[in-house]
Amino acid sequence: MCILTQDPVIREEQNWLAILKNAISDPQVLLKILDLPKKDFEYALNARTLFALRVPQPFVSKMEKGNPNDPLFLQVMCSDLEFVQAEGFSTDPLEEQNSNAVPNVLHKYQNRLLFMVKGGCAVNCRYCFRRHFPYDENPGNKKSWQQALDYIAEHTEIEEVIFSGGDPLMAKDHELTWLIKRLENLPHLQRLRIHTRLPVVIPQRITDEFCAILEKSRLQTVMVTHINHPNEIDELLAYAMKKLRNAGITLLNQSVLLKGINDDAQVLKNLSDKLFQIGILPYYLHLLDKVQGASHFLVGDNQAMAIYKTLQSLTSGYLVPKLAREIAGEPNKTLYTE
Repeated sequence: MCILTQDPVIREEQNWLAILKNAISDPQVLLKILDLPKKDFEYALNARTLFALRVPQPFVSKMEKGNPNDPLFLQVMCSDLEFVQAEGFSTDPLEEQNSNAVPNVLHKYQNRLLFMVKGGCAVNCRYCFRRHFPYDENPGNKKSWQQALDYIAEHTEIEEVIFSGGDPLMAKDHELTWLIKRLENLPHLQRLRIHTRLPVVIPQRITDEFCAILEKSRLQTVMVTHINHPNEIDELLAYAMKKLRNAGITLLNQSVLLKGINDDAQVLKNLSDKLFQIGILPYYLHLLDKVQGASHFLVGDNQAMAIYKTLQSLTSGYLVPKLAREIAGEPNKTLYTE
């Protein structure tokens, strides 16, 4: 008797979608899993009303139980410090809404454009500079994507499309296929860049089908992962990155310099080492964007430069990311120097 089994491509996609569906959204559940006492976080729990908690199980499994200062836990756990109204912090620190030309498009740069594929993320990082962004006005569906495609078609100076969000890999593989094929039909486009944190929190997202989509594309493809701490890198992530490398994808990483998480030159050196071991080249180390609710993550400019100088002395030049900040209205990122 012939037993029909499920298509492996469908099964693979359902796997990451199931993990996503079961992501933790209740901070009390997260505390229980990590053996952390609720009484120590009573005020912090209220911050979920400002920005929802969301973290998938694969990322939680990398956290140290019983450690309230675990660097991965601190990135996702709501904090009472999010209620602080710090001077110079705003809901739109990069003034991106001024560049929101049509739905799902941020045209901030001359030859490249941000395409906001999806508004949601698999993980809600508390320092996210788009935690207040009006995603409802930028729906991630084919109708709004077509408006963005029409805009790109009209602007022939655009050479590179940057998939952003939210997280663009929240789109399913068949949706990405639809979108990338239409971008390929625009002759002035040369490159596709994908900014994502999803493989870091759900490595299973890097499906064989997704790799095949990118490998077959005529567009030169770059993936920029968002990894802030060496503890985020494990064997599952390494395997996912190997699949992408085998598909010919260039892998870069950008980090955010975060107080209490990676504001230490040795930690950053370890991060660069582990990134390079799995085939990712350090790209940018960003100074914090001053978004309301994240002031407790800020590392001052003088301290940032001191950390950066020490990092330069600890490792090879090609393993030192560029220290940069994004300034609203500027045509490119600003490299931070003395």
